[in-house]
Amino acid sequence: MPLTTTTRGANGPRRRRVLAGGAAALLAGGADALLSACSSASTGGPDAAERSPGAARLRERAARDTTALLERYDATLAAHTALTARLRPLRAEVARHAEAFGTPGDGSPSASAPASASPSAAASATASPAVPASRVEVPEDEKAALAALADAERRTADNRTATLGSAPPELARLLASVAAAGAAHAFLLTEGGS
Repeated sequence: MPLTTTTRGANGPRRRRVLAGGAAALLAGGADALLSACSSASTGGPDAAERSPGAARLRERAARDTTALLERYDATLAAHTALTARLRPLRAEVARHAEAFGTPGDGSPSASAPASASPSAAASATASPAVPASRVEVPEDEKAALAALADAERRTADNRTATLGSAPPELARLLASVAAAGAAHAFLLTEGGS
């Protein structure tokens, strides 16, 4: 019986289908790691790379960026109370991101008081909840305010993505997960919101 080899049988998979399936499997595996980044970063013990000065600086920068984003949400909510129902869930997510980076955040702002004390404002003994919101300029037009907020989310996500190569594994997973959430927020604030 002669030995013959074929690259594909009549009913066998084509190369594109095999490659697409492999790519889908890799993406699914990567998505699982990204989705579990927030919980695994808070439950596992940090190794030496996670405790390094470089990792601490990356984490501090991420916390500062998240605090600035919270301040922008608070200012936008204070200026445009009609957007409260739309922005409250996104702001709550950003507050959880602040907690993941080690900054206290309040994940449950009330509808009657959309501006809350941010972690940077809490450092000042005389800071009131309105102080962080007053430092951020918010456009008077609601659409422009949403666009400015989406731009801030996009810039923050891009900055986090740029730091992935220098972050230790656990922090890189957290940064990637939060960057992906920021990109989703930017989409929801613009095209996906209405």
